[in-house]
Amino acid sequence: MAPQEFQFNIHHTVLQGYYWKAASAKAAIVLVHGMGEHAMRYADSVIPAFLKHDISVISYDQFGHGNTQGKKGHNPGYEAVLDCVQIVSEKALAIFGDIPLFLYGHSMGGNVVINYVLRRKHPFKGVIATSPFLRLAFQPPSWKLAIGKILQKIAPSLTMGNELDVNAISRDAAEVQKYTDDPLVHDKISPNYSLTFMKTGEWAIENASQLSIPMLVLHGTGDQIISYKASETFVKNTNGMATLHLFDGGYHELHHDLCKQEMMAMVVNWVESNLTQHAL
Repeated sequence: MAPQEFQFNIHHTVLQGYYWKAASAKAAIVLVHGMGEHAMRYADSVIPAFLKHDISVISYDQFGHGNTQGKKGHNPGYEAVLDCVQIVSEKALAIFGDIPLFLYGHSMGGNVVINYVLRRKHPFKGVIATSPFLRLAFQPPSWKLAIGKILQKIAPSLTMGNELDVNAISRDAAEVQKYTDDPLVHDKISPNYSLTFMKTGEWAIENASQLSIPMLVLHGTGDQIISYKASETFVKNTNGMATLHLFDGGYHELHHDLCKQEMMAMVVNWVESNLTQHAL
């Protein structure tokens, strides 16, 4: 199903948005993609699973990604990143009407959705975070971090390669090839994404007890990019507000991994169970 498109202007940037309207929608998802990718990468996997169960979806290409204007791999600041979620959630209510809204984020998008509901007033009934970027699965060289901090002060828009091993996104070779062949996928990253997201990930872990709505966190124990242990710590710190499910051996993109059908069934069931509770 082809999406409807829209654009919005914020921080002197035109961002590209998309939405898919279910015929008889009972809920809607605001979807926030990960680093180096774009919203349409979810059009053949995550989004059809929601539409099949009468759940509409709205998404957008984040700063420095996809068909959004601006330098690849850079954003004007973390508050601007969060402002986009607010704008798109308001757009969702305008398009879909008064139905329950859920927030879904993967990796970098997982960091965004977690921080958003911890830091801002919002209309969401629940949050799904897959492989959320709270802490890296490896320790970057100290010299690289030091240089990054200097660059963030003197040349914040300077981008470098993220050194991502593309084979770490999925155990399915076909999905890895799709990622490699996608012309909108890139490996650029500025300090406003790398250092800022490392900092806000730690903040989220430390402030997880402020979570006030249900959250489902999904992570693979084979993730070589983002730490599943950090997800464990975050969920523990929410004092029961978040639920964690670990996929044994799962790689970073669970929705493109060997466990994708099980994973999406779990997500849809979780949304529907929270709709039932909401109705009560």
